[in-house]
Amino acid sequence: MTKSTNIGTVNDVRSAIQNRRTVKKFKKDAVPTEQIIELLDTAVWAPNHKLREPWRFLLFTGDGRKKLAEAIEAEMGEDNKFSANVMQVPSIMLVVLEEDPRQNIWDEDFAAVSALVQNFMLAAWSEDIGTFWVTKPFLYAPKFRKPLGIEAGEKIVGMVYMGYPEVIPSAKERTPAKDKLTLFD
Repeated sequence: MTKSTNIGTVNDVRSAIQNRRTVKKFKKDAVPTEQIIELLDTAVWAPNHKLREPWRFLLFTGDGRKKLAEAIEAEMGEDNKFSANVMQVPSIMLVVLEEDPRQNIWDEDFAAVSALVQNFMLAAWSEDIGTFWVTKPFLYAPKFRKPLGIEAGEKIVGMVYMGYPEVIPSAKERTPAKDKLTLFD
């Protein structure tokens, strides 16, 4: 039985969380930019302390993916698998954190941006769009960051590949939470 509340249907939320998959093979059809913006407008409802909204986004679609590939090549050279790979993904978004020098604020903001990425991925999944959250060492490299306008004091939390899934991987077992729970009652 599905329980309805004033905040939505419990089983819908749980289902989205448990059924979302990391998609690595996409159809060639691009997700419309307007739809990506609508998904971001949902994702920005992530909890973020004092509504600092410590994020910004760089979206690469169509020929714009060449700019991302060139930035990767600037760091890794022309013969690397990543720059060729980005040209095969319909849309790629870099999610950037505006870093605060105060550690507690940095931690809160990093958590908020991570929650935003998860929100985005769940919202995309609910619209039959697959995603893959990618982190790679070149994201830290000045030769990669400079041509994209990523400044000192900004951290790329990740690249989000997105598109319509060609292959949806099967679920992988998770450790039950009780196995990692310390309860003080």
